[in-house]
Amino acid sequence: MKKAALLGLLVLVLLIGLLAAARRPAAGESLAEVDGVPVTAAEVEKAIGAPLAKLQEQIYNLRRQKLEEIINERLLIKEAKRRRISVPALLDAEVTSKVTLVTEQEVETFYEANKTRFTGDPTAARQQIRTNLQNQKLAAKRQEFLQLLRSRARIAVYLKPPPVYRVEVSTDGSPFKGPLKAPVTIVKFEDFHCPFCKKVQATIAQLLSEYGSKVRLVHRDFPIDSIHPQARRAHEAARCANEQGKFWQYHDELYTNAPKAELQDLISYAKQVGLNAAAFEQCLSSGKYRAVVQKDVEEGNRLGVTGTPAFFINGRLLSGAQPLASFVSIVEDEISRAR
Repeated sequence: MKKAALLGLLVLVLLIGLLAAARRPAAGESLAEVDGVPVTAAEVEKAIGAPLAKLQEQIYNLRRQKLEEIINERLLIKEAKRRRISVPALLDAEVTSKVTLVTEQEVETFYEANKTRFTGDPTAARQQIRTNLQNQKLAAKRQEFLQLLRSRARIAVYLKPPPVYRVEVSTDGSPFKGPLKAPVTIVKFEDFHCPFCKKVQATIAQLLSEYGSKVRLVHRDFPIDSIHPQARRAHEAARCANEQGKFWQYHDELYTNAPKAELQDLISYAKQVGLNAAAFEQCLSSGKYRAVVQKDVEEGNRLGVTGTPAFFINGRLLSGAQPLASFVSIVEDEISRAR
């Protein structure tokens, strides 16, 4: 495990060196020609923009993490010198000695709440829980002490994050909810049969509840045929529901019952949300929205979407069923920029 982590770190350090050494070509610079027609740097940058931005963010986070470690280390050394003791003695006095032992009740409470996660010997599981809980207490107390030291010191951080990378994502004709002029637009590429898409729905609902008119949510179709062969028809059905002004109700019904998407299932959902069943069935059987769904899939591919769910928050990519805090961080930053 340690070897794998070390190898990963070495690869990242190598990439940092390569990026630092690489000269960034001007946008109009020709990098190649095909039968006399130039391939410009701008074309290449557009194609690799998202993965390059992600790599730059990883490099920044690595630098930031190491910077924080060095700052903390210097604060500890300074405080230890002031007290004329060693750093380990300082940590023993301010951290270890002030952390209470994990009680049997704490272990039992955690075990009962997470029993399904443990297999094998319950005694060994409880011992592992005890160790983990004790380490959490130590880490929290250490962080508390470091925050105290930081509050007493003058710290200036000059490391700058990489520039925000955005892509232009079309929302024309797509179902949405929220004000057109909201400062934050979230475009989500989703697959109605994707379990991670289903999982994140509650998070998105909470986000919309907290930010109200500040956020507009836009749906884009991205059924992954190789994994969910029936999802595409469900997406076409949702578009038919949109014709009758019931897209989001139908959207929720699809997630509630996924992955059931036989024709009769889709018609049944239409009736449950109050659609005109005959008009809905005619729309679905005609294949009216087949091309629309395919266009969304192609747009997602062009933007670098490789899985679902994928969110573009004012053009900033956030992949996967992320926790609420990940959305809030970007939404708050975008609202701040809008001001």
